Amino acid sequence: MSAAAASRSGSDTAPLREIVGFRQDDEGQWVARLACGHGQHVRHLPPWQIRTWTQSAAGRDAMLGGRLRCRKCERGEPPDA
Repeated sequence: MSAAAASRSGSDTAPLREIVGFRQDDEGQWVARLACGHGQHVRHLPPWQIRTWTQSAAGRDAMLGGRLRCRKCERGEPPDA
């Protein structure tokens, strides 16, 4: 999946933020760490969300530097703790 395709998540007006890393939440779901300080789940849950790149370290590494739309920035939320 291209970075452009990954950036389609969320509102079309939400600002694009660079992916700077990944972590797993308490349930083992992948969360992208964004340059703005927010986290965003990047689930692969066909047929609703197709993000096969989340399933391997190489796939996640390839998305570093890609951008996702940050709805938390759009809402003016402070960075995640």
